[in-house]
Amino acid sequence: MQPLMLNAADVSYWVSRMWWPVLRVGGFVLAAPIASETVIPGRIKIILSLSLAFLMAPSVQIPESLSIFSGAGLVAATQEMLIGVAIGLVVQLTFEALIFAGQTVSMTMGLGFATLVDPQRGANTTVVGQMFMIFGLLTYLAINGHLVLLGVLAQSFQSLPVGASHIDKNFLLSVALWGANVFQSGLLIALPAVIALVIVNLALGVVTRAAPQLNLFGIGFTITLLCGFAVLITGLDGTMSGISNLIDGALAKAGDLIGASAAVVR
Repeated sequence: MQPLMLNAADVSYWVSRMWWPVLRVGGFVLAAPIASETVIPGRIKIILSLSLAFLMAPSVQIPESLSIFSGAGLVAATQEMLIGVAIGLVVQLTFEALIFAGQTVSMTMGLGFATLVDPQRGANTTVVGQMFMIFGLLTYLAINGHLVLLGVLAQSFQSLPVGASHIDKNFLLSVALWGANVFQSGLLIALPAVIALVIVNLALGVVTRAAPQLNLFGIGFTITLLCGFAVLITGLDGTMSGISNLIDGALAKAGDLIGASAAVVR
């Protein structure tokens, strides 16, 4: 039995086959929900990127004229990274919008000082923002959003082939406009609670002006806090519906970004 011999041409071929998928998948892992969290060790992220790239490599069409060590190869490598980051970032912005919505509610109900260190991001997050974030992650996993996003990534190699020019102002503008839209949607999720708490604060202000002898500053915080929790509990169904619609919209936007329907990759 003859031993398996590998020459330079074989090594160059396999490196070229893996290089381009690894770049796009690596950019995806750097920005996608859950996979990009700081609590996940860098070694695990590298292994995940290599594993996904190995599975997707057979379906990747690579132009024979595209060389890694060339100017065109450098431009293509940068483009592959940007495509992967854009696919993951489109959905990641949804969770940032949920944290923003929770912070808005927290500031209105007087819980702006109650913050927790979010180990996933290494920053302080209000308790309501952390709650919205947990709701979003559970919804994302319940609808198999992570599998849909991986399907979008795999489909992107067909709709956005390696070596072709895809990153232009329209592509970048689409991501930027989606970021503005998703934060607007996050504010709409928090709006009912914010309006109800503003009405409570206005009522406390009227009572304070009508009866100055009452020390409402001592009990105002408690009243606002209790009303805030009551509004959050009462409007929980609407909040979860808004979160689900926001995540569905993000997954559909990821499909639109690569020119594929979300139904195709589900």
